[in-house]
Amino acid sequence: MPEPLWWQSGTIYQIYPRSFQDSNGDGVGDLDGIRSRLDYLTWLGVDALWISPIFPSPMADFGYDVADYCDIHPLFGSLAAFDALVADAHARKLKVILDFVPNHTSDQHPWFRESRSSRDNPKRDWYVWRDGKSGDAPPNNWLSQFGGPAWTFDAVTRQWYLHSFLRQQPDLNWRNPEVRAAMYAVLDFWLKRGVDGFRVDVIWLLIKDEALRDNPVNPGWEPGQSEHRRTLNIHNADQPEVHDIIADMRRLLDRYHERVLIGEIYLPVEKLVTYYGKDLAGAQMPFNFQLILAAWNAPTIARLIEDYERNLPPGGWPNWVLGNHDQPRIAARIGAAQARVAAMLLLTLRGTPTLYYGDELGLGRVTIPPDAVQDPWEKNEPGLGLGRDPSRTPMQWDAGRNAGFTTADKPWLPLDADYARMNVQALRAQPQSLLNLYRALLDLRRQHLALSSGSFTLISSDADMLIFERSFGDERLIVALNLDHEPQPLPDHLAEAEVLLSTSMDRQGRLAEPLLRANEGLVLRP
Repeated sequence: MPEPLWWQSGTIYQIYPRSFQDSNGDGVGDLDGIRSRLDYLTWLGVDALWISPIFPSPMADFGYDVADYCDIHPLFGSLAAFDALVADAHARKLKVILDFVPNHTSDQHPWFRESRSSRDNPKRDWYVWRDGKSGDAPPNNWLSQFGGPAWTFDAVTRQWYLHSFLRQQPDLNWRNPEVRAAMYAVLDFWLKRGVDGFRVDVIWLLIKDEALRDNPVNPGWEPGQSEHRRTLNIHNADQPEVHDIIADMRRLLDRYHERVLIGEIYLPVEKLVTYYGKDLAGAQMPFNFQLILAAWNAPTIARLIEDYERNLPPGGWPNWVLGNHDQPRIAARIGAAQARVAAMLLLTLRGTPTLYYGDELGLGRVTIPPDAVQDPWEKNEPGLGLGRDPSRTPMQWDAGRNAGFTTADKPWLPLDADYARMNVQALRAQPQSLLNLYRALLDLRRQHLALSSGSFTLISSDADMLIFERSFGDERLIVALNLDHEPQPLPDHLAEAEVLLSTSMDRQGRLAEPLLRANEGLVLRP
């Protein structure tokens, strides 16, 4: 087996920059704040930090509405601050991955202002403009991901423009070669500044049906679900031509040394894996969100692991994610006890794991009072529980004022009410804390090639016990996970195995009792 690249053997740590560390007392995290916490990341044992958008933006969607792709929003710092962060990260052997948001810009981007100025402006075709249907109807029935129609009427030019998300986020027309050239130049700008890769936002949405045909009605939609699920996204997502764009991006990255292209893709696994591209010339890692979306039981998880492994193209490198800025935190989904088991699962599966900041502390669903809500999705579709604020609250560093996150009167989002107990400083001092479990698991991955690069074999998924083998050369390790709140006996052939690590961090060496305790996971050497 060839020597694995850094993005294959390493672990990625996602930082939501507004919420990691504030350095200037304005209540919002920034680049200098991230830079001041790099030693924490090296102590934890991750290998790369992925930073959510930091570009100039009106912040209608907190940075996912970009007004300038080649600068830094003053809220986060400057290009000089970014360069210093990259230099300090690289000095610590940490890689830096940027979020790239190519599907849409802000409506305040100079490109869109030009496009909107007249029908004959040279940049008119940089966005998707169309006449409406008869009467006041938009061009088709496509729906915004954030609720309502995906079209907004412009009274000046008397046409509609497409926006897959907020009306302040007009979609670029990726069928226009000038758009492609401009966006590839953006990638090149950041690669020359030393960025080690990109996570590409909603990459599967970049190309739309050329005829803009209506989407079929979703027969499974029910009241209480997000409005955008009323139709099936057949013509506004996952179009065949998108793979040509991704291949172009990959060719650009391949001109630099060991850069990585990661695609955000919410699709069934058989479609997800097509984003590796022909001859693996697409995204090196189409994000695999199955653990985020799956029911938490052993048979379901075993099935999705095997389906994923079976569908991977030859040579395609797997990856796994437990949480991100758009989804409820893992502890909120499955509870604090199982969050420890989930950590062991994530960090012992074959492929690259991505951690989401704060999950290593066990942060759950932080209560956001109505008057503190920030998320535009929650504001557009209130009462459906779609708000993403509870997963974006500030990192909790210590028991001091504002958890050590900011010296401001209050942070931009509320802290967990239990932050005096649930913070880095307190948990770091507790040998059996979840934080120290994450650190031990990351250390174990580095020590054993079987965990970072070895093969995967499912052994058992009976009841709520998941057991699988990781092997590399002569080394065999067994991972046994109890996804239940009751003890379960281990198979006889593991009765005398050696415990390398327990999620409770209170037993090592030969098994004294051949069972998995409630909510326990073990890494064993048979």
